[in-house]
Amino acid sequence: MITIITGTNRPGSNTRKVAGNIETIYQKIGVPVRLLDLAELPPEIFQPSCYEKTPESFKPFTDAVLTADGLVVVTPEYNGGIPGILKYFIDMLPFPESFANRPVCFIGLAAGLWGAMRPAEQLQQIFTYRNGIVFPERVFLPGVNNLLGADNKLNPVSEKNLTQQADGFVKFVEKLREKTIRKK
Repeated sequence: MITIITGTNRPGSNTRKVAGNIETIYQKIGVPVRLLDLAELPPEIFQPSCYEKTPESFKPFTDAVLTADGLVVVTPEYNGGIPGILKYFIDMLPFPESFANRPVCFIGLAAGLWGAMRPAEQLQQIFTYRNGIVFPERVFLPGVNNLLGADNKLNPVSEKNLTQQADGFVKFVEKLREKTIRKK
């Protein structure tokens, strides 16, 4: 199971629209996926007491990460970096098991020319620190406001790039899983 993380909680975000396209791509290639939308985080997760004890309502989010064979993080660029909600979400997940030895890939989208390259690089640092296994083929979607059609579908070039990444990431995840099985 691949878990796709929508890296913002902004209502009606382009990130959510792109994540929906990515979900469809994985479904087309026959890979089970789950979409984890940070807009659906339970309000109680924002209480200061959560640093001591995570609320039960956050468990479905934790489980979606802990049971994933791989993670796809879709991030917008907010003020030159990752959205605060994405960082907070990462901080609330159990350490070290959430990302340790878990494959992860990144997709960045932004209105600007670089397609959220800076946030993707920041996430690579965070996930590497947390011992995630970073898939090296990132996809950047610059000018995202012009990439989505009226039906919220991506243009053919963007869809092709994301499909190539998905194909490669699935092979990456399978290879790592085989390697882990052989060690046991």
